[in-house]
Amino acid sequence: MTRGPHFSDSQAALFDHDEAPARPGPGAQRLPSYIRDHRARLRERFLIGGAEALPDYELMELVLFRAIPRRDVKPLARLLLETFGDFNGVVSAPLHRLKEVNGVGEAVVTELKIVEAAAHRLARSRVLRKQVVSSWDALIDYCQTTMSHRDTEQFRILFLDRKNVLIADEPQARGTVDHVPVYPREVVKRALELNASALILVHNHPSGDPTPSQADIDMTAQIQVAADALGITLHDHLVIGKSRELSFRSEGLL
Repeated sequence: MTRGPHFSDSQAALFDHDEAPARPGPGAQRLPSYIRDHRARLRERFLIGGAEALPDYELMELVLFRAIPRRDVKPLARLLLETFGDFNGVVSAPLHRLKEVNGVGEAVVTELKIVEAAAHRLARSRVLRKQVVSSWDALIDYCQTTMSHRDTEQFRILFLDRKNVLIADEPQARGTVDHVPVYPREVVKRALELNASALILVHNHPSGDPTPSQADIDMTAQIQVAADALGITLHDHLVIGKSRELSFRSEGLL
């Protein structure tokens, strides 16, 4: 696939200050005043009003400022949003798909993935070591943040102690666009290693539709049998779609 020149400067410039020096040295590229002023205004609006004060494309511009310190990033911000749908879709996009976008280099990818990692870590901190019953909405938000935009299936297990406090969250397997291999013996073995008393299974459907397949239902039944035999409770199995999730417990499948 033929790609045009990158918008991004070299990776070495990733953490350069993006404003022009007061006295630029010989050969230095001065940031045009209209770009400098635009960046200053966006930063001020963000600091005063927060993310809610900015539409997605302007928030994306803020992220791109550090990766592309000397050029107008508005065209690339809009292109990324058109390609991936929304802000979350951009920062969650797989590396190979991001790199296919004309103008995206290593510096841009790095900035986007830093934002994604920060979002995941923040969401995780809101549920880890918390009682699941009292933080269920935060748990759903965490699962949506980490899994809803993946382009392949991932199977995760949330391990709980006797007080239903989340003690660990671990990915167990990754699969294809419509299948992920799961081994019930490995699931309960890991629960015993962590001294967990209960489990919540979570996996995503890249298609966006969280309706469970017959394979999902059969696999869940197998894990429940294995868990019951060892006195481990299976609380639920959540299937994460693009914009909504399905609970096996709520649907009467557990």
